[in-house]
Amino acid sequence: MDYGRLGPSEPAGGASDIPKPPHPATSSRKRKLILLSILSFALIIASAVSATLLIGLRTRGSGGGSGPGIHAQPTQAISKTCSKTRYPTLCVNSLLDFPGALSASEQDLVHISFNMTLQHFNKALFETSGISFVQMDPLVRSAYDDCLELLDDSIDALTRSFLSVAQDGNNNNQVGSKNDVMTWLSAALTNHDTCAEGFEDVSGDVKNQVSEKLKDLAELVSNCLAIFSGSVSDDFGGVPIQNRRRLMEEISPENEDAFPRWLGRKERELLSTPNSAIRADIIVSKDGNGSYKTIAEAIKKAPENSNRRTIIYVKAGRYEEDNLKVGRKKKNLMFIGDGKGKTIISGGKSVMGNHITTFHTAVFAATGAGFIARDMTFENYAGPSKHQAVALRVGADHAVVYRCDIIGYQDTLYVHSNRQFFRECDIYGTVDFIFGNAAVVLQSCNIYARKPMQSQKNTITAQNRKDPNQNTGISIHASRILATQDLMASKGAFQTYLGRPWKMYSRTVYMVSYIGDHVQPRGWLEWNGAFALDTLYYGEYKNFGPGSAVGQRVKWPGYRVITSPVEASRFTVGQFIYGSSWLPSTGVAFVAGLGV
Repeated sequence: MDYGRLGPSEPAGGASDIPKPPHPATSSRKRKLILLSILSFALIIASAVSATLLIGLRTRGSGGGSGPGIHAQPTQAISKTCSKTRYPTLCVNSLLDFPGALSASEQDLVHISFNMTLQHFNKALFETSGISFVQMDPLVRSAYDDCLELLDDSIDALTRSFLSVAQDGNNNNQVGSKNDVMTWLSAALTNHDTCAEGFEDVSGDVKNQVSEKLKDLAELVSNCLAIFSGSVSDDFGGVPIQNRRRLMEEISPENEDAFPRWLGRKERELLSTPNSAIRADIIVSKDGNGSYKTIAEAIKKAPENSNRRTIIYVKAGRYEEDNLKVGRKKKNLMFIGDGKGKTIISGGKSVMGNHITTFHTAVFAATGAGFIARDMTFENYAGPSKHQAVALRVGADHAVVYRCDIIGYQDTLYVHSNRQFFRECDIYGTVDFIFGNAAVVLQSCNIYARKPMQSQKNTITAQNRKDPNQNTGISIHASRILATQDLMASKGAFQTYLGRPWKMYSRTVYMVSYIGDHVQPRGWLEWNGAFALDTLYYGEYKNFGPGSAVGQRVKWPGYRVITSPVEASRFTVGQFIYGSSWLPSTGVAFVAGLGV
């Protein structure tokens, strides 16, 4: 529920007194999820055991396949590997318990740590699914459902990561690159964090059982991230560098508006083609002149795990459906509307109004890789008094949101995880209205602060990077930081800040952007006293406008006025989300470098 992210200076009381509405029957869906989790558990354990045997063969050491003795001591390889982690004791103990670890090399221990962590997650999902039929009030059920979904997504991310590191570096058929693995591990850690947050404001047996089953998972992923990043990455201030040899290269001016390479030729054409010329696979129209009348039906009929782009054209109209979701298996779906304010996807669920988690309030959510939305409006109309109420939640890798309105108050845009790119979008909100832990660049966007409740301050961002090895953060580039008319009329009564640190290693930058005079001279707001002020990374580079002056900005150890273009470039599309390798295929225009 995240009551810790109420509006700044706002009391958190009263939420627990909200009457609990009856929860709709979900038995059929739960039975299906349990069956799927059992199957997933069996399949991935089988693959993990096979991988363990392969690793055991590779070690070529005596006793490599047997477990350690009671008095086993860590080898030099284990000690050196675990010294890189934030939780070295857990690292050593967990590796000593895993077959093959005592005779493994440092490189093999990377594979083993991934394998071991994957098995722990599978066991956690299997056991957590077993309490599905326990009676739960709406908030507990919401948090529980979040955890099942997030655990399932994490298993997928960890499986792809494990398959990537288990293959030889010269194998052209690798599942993912080094950058992919860093992204997927970061997402798995974020998923666990989101699951835990859902239970923060509840108590009881379900919370206790879930907490016990998820014990040590976050630390195990953190250790994987540290072990892997320590072996492959070249890092500057926690910012991953894609390629050291290309660090000083600048894109040529004639290529600045080229399309990033992670989108194929077809997608590049689609994003630059008028709607009338696009041939859609599925048409949604409220008047019945299409394939379906609802977006939910269109999503259901879209293929799963497809490498082919599926185009869903949503005709003009207001579509108010119940928490639309593009799940993880619905890959490469592209939603095209008739324009901002014409094709509108709306809803009004909120934490305070519906007694559910923030994660659950999203009007539209997407986790399927390759998700694209163009020329649409996503709106949560719950209003400021209902607190957290998400209009759009994105956890899809290689996601693009282009020429869209995203409208709400608190927690409007949830950039949850993985790599994302927003271009020419208008985003409206009040408290923490761009938040999450994706690696995301918002480019050429208009970001509007709205008039909040009387007791609130506006905070544009609340980035929640929890681990220093996560390759995540919010980069706002070549955009405009503006105020709506109602805020401008009374801006002296309300303070607006560029962001505040939700988690310990919060990371946000504003670069080459216009900042209006509604932004306070201090620029940034504390979360809670001195929390995270020396571990966060907040930066500003060559911004302009009446609110951009840095002379009175905060003096926190983690805040910096960026003066080096080399440092600033690490937050660009090309280097921060490696967009030059995947964006071109979407067809969305973008600037890979600083463009200045």
